[in-house]
Amino acid sequence: MAKDDKVLIFDTTLRDGEQAPGASMNSKEKLEIALALERLGVDIIEAGFPVVSKGDFDSVKNVAKHIKSSMICGLARSLKKDIDAAADAVKGAKRPRIHVFLATSKIHLEHKFKKKPEEILQIAVDAVKYARGKIDNIEFSPEDASRSEKSFLYKVLEAVIKAGATTVNIPDTVGYATPLEYGQLIVDIKNNVPNISKAIISTHCHDDLGLAVANSLAAVRNGARQVECTINGIGERAGNASMEEIVMALKTRSDFFGCSTGIVTKEIYRTSKMVSKATGFVVPPNKAIVGANAFRHESGIHQDGILKERTTYEIMSPEDVGVPAHGGLVLGKHSGRHAFKDRLKALGIDVFDAQIDIAFERFKNLADKKKQVFDEDLVAIVSDESKAFHQTWILKELLVTSGTNVAPQVKIVLESKDKSFSKESSGDGPVDACYKAIEAVTKCKAKLLEYGIQSVTQGKDALGEVTVKVSVDGKNVIGHGASTDIIEASAKAYLNAINKAIV
Repeated sequence: MAKDDKVLIFDTTLRDGEQAPGASMNSKEKLEIALALERLGVDIIEAGFPVVSKGDFDSVKNVAKHIKSSMICGLARSLKKDIDAAADAVKGAKRPRIHVFLATSKIHLEHKFKKKPEEILQIAVDAVKYARGKIDNIEFSPEDASRSEKSFLYKVLEAVIKAGATTVNIPDTVGYATPLEYGQLIVDIKNNVPNISKAIISTHCHDDLGLAVANSLAAVRNGARQVECTINGIGERAGNASMEEIVMALKTRSDFFGCSTGIVTKEIYRTSKMVSKATGFVVPPNKAIVGANAFRHESGIHQDGILKERTTYEIMSPEDVGVPAHGGLVLGKHSGRHAFKDRLKALGIDVFDAQIDIAFERFKNLADKKKQVFDEDLVAIVSDESKAFHQTWILKELLVTSGTNVAPQVKIVLESKDKSFSKESSGDGPVDACYKAIEAVTKCKAKLLEYGIQSVTQGKDALGEVTVKVSVDGKNVIGHGASTDIIEASAKAYLNAINKAIV
């Protein structure tokens, strides 16, 4: 294996990641994440499945228009209408790709397509030829490859490469394979597909048995040079291979794998947080690389070792993946606007001038309430304000009365188009009362599907960050809000979701 052999990172957060139940993102969020993936150094961004809906088509087209360095890919079944939609959606990209797929396993042929192998082979070849007539860079995926008969899989791969496929992806679609089997499959493909040297071998592994990352790495070890993955491992069912785990495994164990990626690892944590907020999927504290506990040490023996030499119990440093220095006091109530902007810049946060004033005012108010303001607080403030920009309804005032033997009462004042609207309401609890008041003012009926709260930092005065998922007219929307007052944070999150639904 050649030293420093490059592995291409194909990110499918915006396509396969969005297929995770409840992970739907709007066009603005998709573009923000695409720009973050570009900063991260992702080689190929699979921006969506254009034929699925006009919204998906427009989103892929928007990403293709704005991304300059990463290749932009659109997914298509082996149907002309799918390929046409994908080609039209990505044609504005600097470097476009069409990703065509067709199942090849016996179980899919018999139960889904009810077709013979020869028919499937011809459909695959025709689809690749048709796509190649539109764009030079074509990827083909034999869906459920890990459960396909090997002899038939070899035939399909040889035929699609001959037809013009430049990348052949080997999906473990249902997460059935084990690392030894999957690694051997890559070896067998290299040894039995005569023209395999004319295409890049890719992996696409699902995590149903918790083996997606292990399978992907086994494939790399055996010659695959593209890995399809998602931020935080999100995706259908149990998810996809986690990008951050694959990238850091290849970097940390370059002595074993002998290859590298073009990923700017210091952008990993920031991108992980962005995807978590956009999807509403909280990253578990024990998640490798980006979890809250990934670089924390509780054991006395471990702490003693870390103090003497970090490498005794850390194989990576938090700085490698862009984790902020936990516990570091960064700013206080006497800090000025210039210091505030400099700190945001150091954290890699870009803020429009129009948002700086609002975010700085939030910071000063928070500094009056908290003795210490941490990096995580600043990230939460700016994230909160960026989501509130150009909103239809603004929370101006909130008064809550509640107690052990007192029925919760809420008075809320909202502003829209420079007009104020007030409403009082009661409920089962202060949050329920608050949401009823918001609904009465906005005239927007939203069904609360999920509600979650977590502290941004440690301490009794920590910011509380609330994430809600609501259904408005059958569409699921995610909202966020942050405040030292959890009722206020709850109101802001609900209002954020309603504003998104209105837009």
